[in-house]
Amino acid sequence: MVSFTLPKNSRVREGKVWPKPEGATRLKEFRIYRFDPETGENPRLDTYFVDLDDCGPMVLNALIWIKDNIDSTLTFRRSCREGICGSCSMNINGENTLACIRSIEEFDEPVRIHPLPHMEVVKDLVPDLTLFYAQHRLIEPWLKTDTPEPEREWLQSKEDRAKLDGLYECILCACCSTSCPSYWWNQERFLGPAALLQAWRWIADSRDEAIDERLDQLDDPFRLYRCHTIMNCTRVCPKGLNPARAIAKIKRTLTNRKA
Repeated sequence: MVSFTLPKNSRVREGKVWPKPEGATRLKEFRIYRFDPETGENPRLDTYFVDLDDCGPMVLNALIWIKDNIDSTLTFRRSCREGICGSCSMNINGENTLACIRSIEEFDEPVRIHPLPHMEVVKDLVPDLTLFYAQHRLIEPWLKTDTPEPEREWLQSKEDRAKLDGLYECILCACCSTSCPSYWWNQERFLGPAALLQAWRWIADSRDEAIDERLDQLDDPFRLYRCHTIMNCTRVCPKGLNPARAIAKIKRTLTNRKA
């Protein structure tokens, strides 16, 4: 019989239950993943109670409230608070999303917050995105041309510009890639939905003159073809984008080029 041994820090234990704030009449329970690799201890789930009458409406507001009023050691990323920067991406009640655009009132049950799944954790809710950004850099997300640069700007027709809608809005939050089973198992070689969405953004750009070079770079059994159109990426995108469709367009373009 085959036996499997889980990694040392894979078991999440029950953590501390923090005291309820005094005098609060409207409380919301939050169960938050805590992990500090420097301690050598397994991850834990700490339980906090937030005074909703003293807190903003979004999950990010609750995290900031906890850090300011209960536990200053809680670690997470955040910046714009408006769903623009992608910094506060995390897994909330089993779904990858942005904490700044999810209302606390959406959740009747206790709010469970984990870091993005299948990523190394730097601390608490902060995943290591080094590989994710390296994959974005690999697809060379900039305009590549042989034509001399114009004096003012590269011109596009309105029709060509419209082809970029639904592509350029990506904020690199990593919600899509970390919801993809193919990326979980092959992230060292599969570029993932976010990078491939951006790859199509430049292939589809009428001003770019390196389409064949870009396609050659993607024509690989793992970089592109590990996508099995599960559609998790599209379902969780906080900007309403469709990485699965972009990946399908890359595949179709490669097929037509070989025909």
